Amino acid sequence: MARWAIAIHGGAGVDPNLPEHRQEEAKRVLARCLQVGVDLLRSGAAALDVVEAVVRELETDPCFNSGRGSALTRAGTVKNPVSLARRVMDKSPHSYLAFDGAEDFAREQGLEVVDNSYFITEENIGMLKLAKEANTILFDYRIPLAGADTCSALAAASEKNNSNGMVMNGLPISIYAPETVGCAVVDSNGFTAAATSTGGLMNKMTGRIGDSPLIGAGTYACGHCAVSCTGEGEAIIRSTLARDVAAVMEYKGLPLQEAVDFCVKERLDEGFAGLIAVSGTGEVAYGFNCTGMFRGCATQDGFMEVGIWE
Repeated sequence: MARWAIAIHGGAGVDPNLPEHRQEEAKRVLARCLQVGVDLLRSGAAALDVVEAVVRELETDPCFNSGRGSALTRAGTVKNPVSLARRVMDKSPHSYLAFDGAEDFAREQGLEVVDNSYFITEENIGMLKLAKEANTILFDYRIPLAGADTCSALAAASEKNNSNGMVMNGLPISIYAPETVGCAVVDSNGFTAAATSTGGLMNKMTGRIGDSPLIGAGTYACGHCAVSCTGEGEAIIRSTLARDVAAVMEYKGLPLQEAVDFCVKERLDEGFAGLIAVSGTGEVAYGFNCTGMFRGCATQDGFMEVGIWE
């Protein structure tokens, strides 16, 4: 029997000034979702079933920008996109379905479909308004905006950026939010799986496709490892970040953590990102080149951790 292991994340690129109560809220959600995966693995569940179940939990909680609480498009319906992705893999001859075709397939498969209002929260409406008025793209960081107009909010963000120097997608780190969620698993039979889900960029163009669903970019699994990425999607796509972790393990012979460190340092195209990974032999690893990443991991030997910073 192989040793099972699990890693999860709730997004990379964390405002150093994120209020303590929001940090604690995120860690509570991560711990709860991680425990869901641990319980399933202890019961002998398959890796694919575990990553789907865990990401469904993360999608359902508005703490993170995927599923409920997602970033809104300019135009501004499957409840759990990860389950639709699983059906596309298992029940269709295709690797990808998108837009109306994906919605039609979801209904054919009997997946729960909800009104768009389900995904909308007061916070992401406010952030979409801010992004539209500024004519820019934002991630969906839950920064309290009460009492601040658009100009003053952006000015404050710019001032803060000047003090800490951190920028993602050309914007101050202080306007970012917990965004992409993901899970990587190896089960007790040695099978690996990864799943990634995101709401993407606030005020993104309708039709934009990010790294999360792209096999080899934001998500990848093979016999060597399973990987889920988060951060600047366009940089992750250009560097095929998730696949590169597996490639350097396979072709350079690096162990998991060294492979992760190498890819984060050498492969990212001047972008900020992070990733979680598990190996086929039950190791866990993570890496990021920004100010933090919401994450958690656990192994069969009893190790369990939830964290944000280095």
